[in-house]
Amino acid sequence: MSAVDMDGWSHWPAPAKLNLFLHITGRRADGYHELQTVFRLLDWGDRIALRRRADGQVRREGTSVAGVAEADDLMVRAALLLKKSANCAQGVDIRVEKRIPAGGGFGGGSSDAATVLVALNALWRTGLDEEALAALGLRLGADVPVFVRGRNAWAEGVGERLRPLSLPPAWYLLVDPGVHVPTAALFASADLTRDAAPAKIADFASGTDFGNAFEPVLRRREPAVEAVFQALSRVGRARLTGSGSGCFVEFATRAAAEQARAGLPERLRAWVVAGAARSPLLDALESRTVMD
Repeated sequence: MSAVDMDGWSHWPAPAKLNLFLHITGRRADGYHELQTVFRLLDWGDRIALRRRADGQVRREGTSVAGVAEADDLMVRAALLLKKSANCAQGVDIRVEKRIPAGGGFGGGSSDAATVLVALNALWRTGLDEEALAALGLRLGADVPVFVRGRNAWAEGVGERLRPLSLPPAWYLLVDPGVHVPTAALFASADLTRDAAPAKIADFASGTDFGNAFEPVLRRREPAVEAVFQALSRVGRARLTGSGSGCFVEFATRAAAEQARAGLPERLRAWVVAGAARSPLLDALESRTVMD
């Protein structure tokens, strides 16, 4: 996946994620909310291409998410942050093949940024360790560190306090309702539960369904989300991921997930993907290390 093309481009995976539950347990003095969640990485996502430049410039080729300017793009910001933090004189061209829908809560922007940090750390030979890269990632967004570390995790704080978690194999039916509600608007909702009792890993492991604090808010607010929940509820336990509008159902086998997708209305944008034991980005990084 990270092999170098004849024209100097190397290619790196940027996997999507799911939040298997999401609780808000309180609010900090700085205004940020305290969360609990489980991050599940997926064996599916975007594909980042990087090509080193000797002139020190950081450039994005093409577009990533519609309406996001180059200067605001998390990939570009990640490259510039690493360059400054490591005092690196090199530059890079960046382009992305987008598969992860924006605004769905599948982590596309955060994962793209993390892949740029991890891959450029290798390409530029800046030598930062995982802790340093995760700290840089947190400056870009609360979900970036889990993609940097590349492991399924129990998360607390704003999502940055991570504890690796072993999850059983699973397949997921994902649906994107195509709705993008700003996270700030959801956090401001009077209907949002902000004082959930803290969850325990043992209860999650035993199968307790903790739910997602944003689900009732989005279902009441957005008819498209409610329609997807109604459709998915006919094939399994429908859930919301993160603070986006993306919905999913978990299955034990690919065949079961594909059968469920076949029963959905054709108008719905849906995928069947596998849960990952760890990020494919780590596999790409290790492959490159062996080649080097």
